[in-house]
Amino acid sequence: MPNTSTNNLYPVFLKLDQLRVLVVGGGYVGEEKLNSLLRTSPDATITLVAIEISEAIRTMAETHAGLQLVQKAFESSDLIEKDIVIAATNDKQLNALVKQAAAEAGVLANIADTPDLCDFYLGSIVNKGDLKIAISTNGKSPTVAKRLKELFNDSIPPEMDQVLNNMQELRLRMNGSFSDKVKQLNDITKVLVADKQPARINEERKWKLIASRMIWLFAAMIVGHILLSSVPLPPIPELWGVAKEYVNQQFLLFMLAGFLAQLVDGLLGMGYGVTSATCLITAGVNPVSVSAAIHTSEIFSAGVSGYSHYRFGNVNKKLFKHLLIPGVLGAILGAAMLVFLGEHAGQWLMPIIAFYAMFLGFKIFSRAFQPTNINVKVKRVGWLAGAGGFLDSFGGGGWGPIVTSTLISKGRSPRFTIGTVSLTEFFITMASAATFFFTAGIGHWPVVVGLLLGGTIAAPISARLAGKLPAKTMMIGVGIIVMIWSIRLIIKSFI
Repeated sequence: MPNTSTNNLYPVFLKLDQLRVLVVGGGYVGEEKLNSLLRTSPDATITLVAIEISEAIRTMAETHAGLQLVQKAFESSDLIEKDIVIAATNDKQLNALVKQAAAEAGVLANIADTPDLCDFYLGSIVNKGDLKIAISTNGKSPTVAKRLKELFNDSIPPEMDQVLNNMQELRLRMNGSFSDKVKQLNDITKVLVADKQPARINEERKWKLIASRMIWLFAAMIVGHILLSSVPLPPIPELWGVAKEYVNQQFLLFMLAGFLAQLVDGLLGMGYGVTSATCLITAGVNPVSVSAAIHTSEIFSAGVSGYSHYRFGNVNKKLFKHLLIPGVLGAILGAAMLVFLGEHAGQWLMPIIAFYAMFLGFKIFSRAFQPTNINVKVKRVGWLAGAGGFLDSFGGGGWGPIVTSTLISKGRSPRFTIGTVSLTEFFITMASAATFFFTAGIGHWPVVVGLLLGGTIAAPISARLAGKLPAKTMMIGVGIIVMIWSIRLIIKSFI
């Protein structure tokens, strides 16, 4: 049966700085509403009334002169001389009371999570300078509106504001009738909607071809090394005798490290490197072998993950180009420096890695408490990628906690950030593993095999649990465990 429902909403863009707004509620919902209002209209005059007001809202009031906080219970008199009221509480009775008082006072009301009581909806807003797009789903799915907003934010380049300014200048300089101006502007702007599908397809094929060739190249290099080192092949019983020497208690610890690391990474989307590095160093593995083994084992999972994100359209190509070269150079430099220090200053390497692991543990722990941030343009992305690649190679992990966390905390879309960073991570791990291969050799195969086997066992479990365990609790737990392990390693290094 076809859906005959219609959306009767009429979109209107308000000059909020010329209206008087009342917000009822000082908790998380109130903070979200204020973020939305102040992000698009920073000069708006807003009065917030609530019995309890969060610290995040108080911080906003310090930077927005038009935001006035009144700590008390809501009264109908609060609506005097107000044009709009937003009820942003979890108390449905209070929200209904606000709606009733607003109707009596002739004030338009928006009631959080109650579309039937709303006179208007707050849409998801895409803001690119003078370009503003409001998205509404008629109150049915704010999540869909949010996802569309993320899509538009990543699809529309920041230069769009300059395009609008240039178009205004061009329009003012044109001569002739209105009809002539429309025709001229139409001729100028038709290039914006030209069919670029063939070029886009060729671009995608090019990157897929590059990724596939890199995977096969490294796989061929490893297989060739193993075959050349093993010719002539000994009898199978003799091979089993050699392999049996490696399948011991330490090998089981390598498998446990791979299992825990993959479990954490599958649930949080980051933490593979720091978790496995902490476990392996605790097991007494040389720091150089730790980082080399982690990046070798990560090549396969990173390649599959990055290709999947690219295939499903989760990659921002512009961000990818900014991350790729600095990240690869940083990874090569970090791997080379780790090998150098391992040969000339090995006694100091353990505490350095331990301090770095503690920093990453704190980074994961603190991310669990990060509030919702207003979008901020990320500057010096190349330097961020270079630092992330260097520390990832040098410390055995950190690309995700450093690069992904920083970009998302600055307001980047989580979907496109995670997808782009995951694709870049394949090239980072490839560069790091190749550097270790040519500088330190390839004598860490028991560690690599242990990590791969443990990770293979954990992969379906983490996929099954993904989304069912609270991410905040997981981040707190992983962060605390990594910090405790790191402190233990630091103490052990100096005793």
